[in-house]
Amino acid sequence: MRSIQKTQDTPIETEEQFRLLVQGVTDYAIYMLSPAGIVTSWNAGAQRIKGYSRAEIIGRHFSCFYTPEDCAAGEPALVLATAAKECRVEREGWRVRKNGSRFWAHIVVDAIRDEAGTLLGFAKITQDITQRKEAAAALEKAKAALFHAQKMEAIGRLTGGLAHDFNNLLAVLSNGLEVLAMQSRTHMDTRVMEGMRRAVDRGASLTQQLLSFARQQPLQAQVHDLNALVRDFEPMLARASGHLTLIDLRLRARNAFALVDVAGFETNLLNLVVNAMDAMPSGGAVTIATDNIASGSEVTSILPAGHYVRVSVSDIGIGMSAQVMAQAFEPFFTTKPPGKGTGLGLSQVYGFVTQSGGDVVITSKEGKGTAVDLYFPTAEPMQALRLPDVSKSETVLLVDDEPDVLALASEMFRSIGYETAAAGNATEAIEILRRRTDIDIVFTDIAMPQGISGLALARLIRAEYPGIKVILTSGYPLSALRHEHETISQFVFVHKPYRLADLAKVLRSGVN
Repeated sequence: MRSIQKTQDTPIETEEQFRLLVQGVTDYAIYMLSPAGIVTSWNAGAQRIKGYSRAEIIGRHFSCFYTPEDCAAGEPALVLATAAKECRVEREGWRVRKNGSRFWAHIVVDAIRDEAGTLLGFAKITQDITQRKEAAAALEKAKAALFHAQKMEAIGRLTGGLAHDFNNLLAVLSNGLEVLAMQSRTHMDTRVMEGMRRAVDRGASLTQQLLSFARQQPLQAQVHDLNALVRDFEPMLARASGHLTLIDLRLRARNAFALVDVAGFETNLLNLVVNAMDAMPSGGAVTIATDNIASGSEVTSILPAGHYVRVSVSDIGIGMSAQVMAQAFEPFFTTKPPGKGTGLGLSQVYGFVTQSGGDVVITSKEGKGTAVDLYFPTAEPMQALRLPDVSKSETVLLVDDEPDVLALASEMFRSIGYETAAAGNATEAIEILRRRTDIDIVFTDIAMPQGISGLALARLIRAEYPGIKVILTSGYPLSALRHEHETISQFVFVHKPYRLADLAKVLRSGVN
């Protein structure tokens, strides 16, 4: 009977199989180090990741894989000492290939000891995780950009709502002053009303700044050459900056045409120059530069690939910390002492540029200065829109859910020769239209929370009473309303708070 003998691998065969296994791994650099850190073995993965052949690296110290900064800090020796003491160490950091390029590595170092506990060397495994790190960094950047956008959007909605309500209050004061001014008053009354008018104007200016941040400011945007706007505005900037500050223009953009509101562009350029001047109390140069940006990838966190005009305002002042930059665009945030600033400068810049379809990027370093880059999409010249002309009417139906606004608006219309009828909501206005045949114009607020909106009322009038002309008004700017209601452009719009001159101009120049 033939006996069946059981075969068993010899230690030499097992060692050879293990060597072949290690050599066959290409996704990991696996190699051995002597107790002093000299490379004693080298697999195919190590050659692929680090670039050294076996002949080139055997006998060299493993510190050649570390960056000069880590070597100067004693990182290689610390890794071996930690592994020898704790048996194992695991870390991540930059490593250097043979060709000098860097990659982000995940490393594991295990101490190898004999049965007596004597340190024989170290087993080292390295994995190139650069792509994983870049993907994680890109995801973190996207999350941060999303959080920032959501935060600014939420603050913008709150700010826009408050500005709208504030506009209604200003409308009451402004309209009341217009009515009082038409009556015979003493010199003292006139002075008091002038002071009140200045206060209303300051309030309206503050509201416009808030609406600018909320991207709801009414803009008269047209295509302009930004190089020409900067050049023409330079004398004003020079006067505002004082004798200690030099305005240095570097207008390098060849195609600087963009769709902007001139007044808004100049105001925000002045804001940036004043900020730069404040950052250089001992004086210095403020550089205003323009460039053309053409990119096949995203230009900023919110701007896609495309063609842009970049307007940069930079200084050599005190700079900003990372914490200050993170809050720089928030309304009412300021690092200036009390009474020296409202904190609305950069927030107004942010609102204006983003409402114009662009983006703002701040780069700064404490003690090294600040640069604010404004990106505007390039545009081609176009014809301006014109409203049709209409004649004056005699009877106006006023529609507003604010009784104080309604009462004073009635006084203003009557003061310029119109008969008026009043309605507190759209439903009441429809009843008046069905009952009366002498209504020539409907002047209605758009935002009426209860029942039918002013825009819905305007559409109904257009369909059922085509002979009646419609004027819309709102504390919300036309640009924001157009975003929600495309058909609003079919009607004439007056922004609150309006003055007597505004009403007269609209009524006599163009309705419907």
